[in-house]
Amino acid sequence: MVFILLWAFILAVIDQISKLAALKYLKPVGSVSFIDGIMNFTFVENRGAAFGVLTGARWFFIVITIAVTIAAVIYIKKYMPNKKEYGIVKLSIILILGGAWGNAFDRFFRGYVVDFFESVFIKWPVFNVADIYVVFGTILLAYAFIFVIKDDEND
Repeated sequence: MVFILLWAFILAVIDQISKLAALKYLKPVGSVSFIDGIMNFTFVENRGAAFGVLTGARWFFIVITIAVTIAAVIYIKKYMPNKKEYGIVKLSIILILGGAWGNAFDRFFRGYVVDFFESVFIKWPVFNVADIYVVFGTILLAYAFIFVIKDDEND
């Protein structure tokens, strides 16, 4: 359990370091082309969730992050079997919590989430490292439950 929470914390710190760099170097200029026609670094103060939905619901998202953390801890302690195939579930929980905590930190201390990756070739909302963690963690979790974890026939 401590291992999972520690790694989630480390990922949240990495996310915060990337956001501090965006605040220091990108905010003053607004946008910089990273890979011409493909990816820009564009500073955005996101006061909502993905696609800007629920703008201004800062405390709602903080409470949701706390609830997700509590649910993850309860699931890990009470319900997750200590089997090899659940390693991918642990990794997905680390990623999801790390991303959720990184964005919750922004919401709590800044009042907005720092976003800075902008896809140019596909119109997509500007995102950050924490968002990448959450997306990959969710994909891994779905993969684990669909393809890796099998029902134990003795249950």
